[in-house]
Amino acid sequence: MTITSTSAAVIDGKAFAEGLRARVAAIAASFEQASGRTAGLAVVLVGEDPASQVYVRNKGKQTLEAGMASFEHKLPADTAEADVLALVQQLNADPAVDGILVQLPLPAHIDEDKVIATIAPDKDVDGFHVINAGRLAVGQAGYVPCTPLGCLMLLKDRLGDLSGLDAVVIGRSNIVGKPMAQLLLAESCTVTVAHSRTKNLPDVVRRADIVVAAVGRPEMVKGSWIKPGATVIDVGINRISTPEGKTRLVGDVDYVEAAHVAGAITPVPGGVGPMTIAVLLRNTVVAAHRNAGIALAEGAI
Repeated sequence: MTITSTSAAVIDGKAFAEGLRARVAAIAASFEQASGRTAGLAVVLVGEDPASQVYVRNKGKQTLEAGMASFEHKLPADTAEADVLALVQQLNADPAVDGILVQLPLPAHIDEDKVIATIAPDKDVDGFHVINAGRLAVGQAGYVPCTPLGCLMLLKDRLGDLSGLDAVVIGRSNIVGKPMAQLLLAESCTVTVAHSRTKNLPDVVRRADIVVAAVGRPEMVKGSWIKPGATVIDVGINRISTPEGKTRLVGDVDYVEAAHVAGAITPVPGGVGPMTIAVLLRNTVVAAHRNAGIALAEGAI
């Protein structure tokens, strides 16, 4: 759908991600020269989930394009939990692997928390291990989940200093909502985490300078909820049916309405989505430097 006559600036996540991947590739090349080896990312896929297969394929392609090694492990859906854990432990011990990502969701018979807990924290480039969650909470260096870190990069690129701004995060998942709130707190924002049980949710959102919507409900956040001039980051990716019998992707924010009120907004698709893999590659090259004991200049990436 073409949106016209809007007041909001469009935050182009696709273009930002391309630039980030280019910087990752340059740093990966310098790492190879300094260390004598290539940074490596291992991805484990269990089962035949179509969306996961596409995502893993894109990760592998972009990893290679960034000049890093890609190790893909595709396992049948009926793989025993013990075999998945054994593979993760093998990857933990492999010096060629700097980052490990186990694609979620896993089949129902496999305990996702147990698998994530088995990943070595210093190779947990998805940032889901409880040790990395703890590091984020107390302000120590660790790995941050890719989607919220990508959101933060887009916000800082758009707004610069976020200090003192009022931010509302809609959603409290471990993957997006909670780490997003921690990242905004670290930038000295005043942060409210809202969710499905928040009373007077539109009023809560309406006071925010920054709105991050990560609730998983198509077009839930209406334009009337948005403070004029606010920056809106839409994490949602929802496929809905059209009157013509087709489908289209929409976010958690009603883009048509919100774009008339907000100062800046991410589109869906083309906003937050492209940032996730780009940040994964960023985390992997950072992990390679840390694992090899090679310093990476502050703010280099």
